[in-house]
Amino acid sequence: MRFKTLLTALAGALLLPVSAPLMATAQAAELNVYSHRQPFLINPFLKAFEKETGTQVNVVFASKGLVQRLLAEGRRSPADVVLTVDIGRLYAYADKNLFARVSSPKLLKNIPAHLRDADNRWFGLSKRARVVAISRERVKPAEIQRIEDLAAPKWKGRICSRPGSHVYNRALLASMIAAHGEEKAEKWARSLVANLARRPQGNDRAQVKAIFEGVCDVAIINSYYYGKLKTSKVPAQRKWADAIRILFTNQQDRGNHVNISGGGVAVHSKNRAEAVRLLEFLTEATAQKLYGEINYEFPVNPSAKASNEVKSWGAFKEDRVSIGRIATLIPIAQRVIDRVGW
Repeated sequence: MRFKTLLTALAGALLLPVSAPLMATAQAAELNVYSHRQPFLINPFLKAFEKETGTQVNVVFASKGLVQRLLAEGRRSPADVVLTVDIGRLYAYADKNLFARVSSPKLLKNIPAHLRDADNRWFGLSKRARVVAISRERVKPAEIQRIEDLAAPKWKGRICSRPGSHVYNRALLASMIAAHGEEKAEKWARSLVANLARRPQGNDRAQVKAIFEGVCDVAIINSYYYGKLKTSKVPAQRKWADAIRILFTNQQDRGNHVNISGGGVAVHSKNRAEAVRLLEFLTEATAQKLYGEINYEFPVNPSAKASNEVKSWGAFKEDRVSIGRIATLIPIAQRVIDRVGW
């Protein structure tokens, strides 16, 4: 009896140092984020979340291939949250059932209905406008009122653009299909291609540079590139920005097309409550302010204020067509792009 009692006591003593750390590990809050956004763009947000909540955030960054990775990982996936840009990319996750449905009154309150999924699988976290950049010297702002105006013959040989198949241009064309139908949108795209000063190439920064160099007078860019160039540490890039104005189009009708950065909770997340907590944090004051100050994007939360730089561009009316509807039209937009050679 005494021997059995001694063994029991020893076993208990030996278990104590092991079980305590295991319990602490189980209770530690930790999140794994898969991100299409570059680390330097999202790290300030995640550090702010860590500071406020005490949750450790680990990030896997990849410019492409994360959908395939999640599919391959299946239930074994460590991912809790996916962060990306462009509605088309968000929709790709939802279409393959890689996002969980989320119940969050806070997200519904902070994000307007047209900027989130109707089934609450993905959520817009910031906005960017697809705007028209014009030469300060060679184009008057009144000459372009609507995005449709870029089809006018007066712009022949005067427009620059990145390839139409890029996600930003696909979404823009999808918004035009939503507004006018496929036939009219294709007619516009064909006329736009006929007006190009050179074959589609480069990124949005390259289009601003082309205006500065006199290659073209007009370009289509995302609004945040204007902020990045204006405040660049590279003097040449600030000169490119000084050479242009940006125009918000369609202010007398449907409004300027907007796209989003966004995120969703991975369907096999092992820490779903904390994953929702991160998404909620990204829609509240601290993060919404950072989106403007760091990335020159617009807040999705109507109660949040834009940064001073973003506000200096002026208020604008945005197209409030459902971002989810735009996503469903992107395959049609790509077929149009292929047909017109954009």
